[in-house]
Amino acid sequence: MLFDALAPSSALQLIGFADVDAFRPIETMEDARSIPLDIPNFAAARAVVSLPACRIIMMRSFARILDTAYRMPDGMVILSMTDDLQVNFKGLDLDARFFVTLRGNDECHFVEPQTNHHAMIIFSPELKDRGWFDHADGLRAHVANRPALLHTRQLLLDILRTASMQPLLFETTEAAAHLQEGLLLALDDLFRIDSMSDRSASVQGERSIKLVQRIDDYVAAHPTVPIYTADLAGEFGVSIRTLGGAVSKVRGMSLHQYIRLKRLWATRARLLKGGGATVATCARAQGFHHLGEFAAAYRATFHEAPSDTLARGPAQPYPASLTDAASPYDGARHQRRSGTYLERQGGVARSE
Repeated sequence: MLFDALAPSSALQLIGFADVDAFRPIETMEDARSIPLDIPNFAAARAVVSLPACRIIMMRSFARILDTAYRMPDGMVILSMTDDLQVNFKGLDLDARFFVTLRGNDECHFVEPQTNHHAMIIFSPELKDRGWFDHADGLRAHVANRPALLHTRQLLLDILRTASMQPLLFETTEAAAHLQEGLLLALDDLFRIDSMSDRSASVQGERSIKLVQRIDDYVAAHPTVPIYTADLAGEFGVSIRTLGGAVSKVRGMSLHQYIRLKRLWATRARLLKGGGATVATCARAQGFHHLGEFAAAYRATFHEAPSDTLARGPAQPYPASLTDAASPYDGARHQRRSGTYLERQGGVARSE
């Protein structure tokens, strides 16, 4: 919808991504790592336009777990472009009422359970300080004033449509500066936040994030080993409830589901490399010792058999041009252990 009225031009970069593999180069450049959650409905797209002192990126995202390292020395604002946004940020559920700001650096962790439309405005050193960012090195979420949010959204859409239909205007410094000034004034209004109503000035959940990072490191270091919830909690010195709660808060799913998903994606990456590997060796290298259950879980996640993925490998190198890489945008086994009943799939076990 938001992209339907746009066409690429000399002032507007517009890219639609056919699948997640076409999207990976963008993530590599931006120090981001996604685990998609809904492969069949993947339909990401982005539009980019540059103004004298900022860059606007409008994104149609996809259901995913996202870890990213933001490096924004001059500041950044992210806001929803529709009213149906759903995202979890460091354990806090955000909807379209919020906008997010950062000046400096931050390691961020998101879960998007659905496709979202959002705009990112990245500022350059040419922009004079307007008093927007009162804290450094920490992504902050704020409740927006509704009229100011709607006005900012509309201006962003107007700028993108102008770049699409009248790209020559962006070659004129005066015209581009005029468009930018209107946007900056709208952002001034957006940043006039009543401190009493800013319910999320400081987003908590660092302990949960650190626990999930330890889980990620442990899974990477022990790819073939069955992972039991009780053993993992003991390894980290926390309760099973704390461990499971941290994963649910940060990743939006159970520990069992999360570890299996990570191992399925690691298996897929190995299958795509080819090099004489077999489905069985790739699966067992990630702790999947029951190949029937593995094949069923793989097909449910990727909507293809692991042998089909292997047949496409080795993965083709990405074209030099991102527009070439993407399509142009057109409109369980059970066992007893220490008296605990466990279900094991893909080398991960959960207590029941």
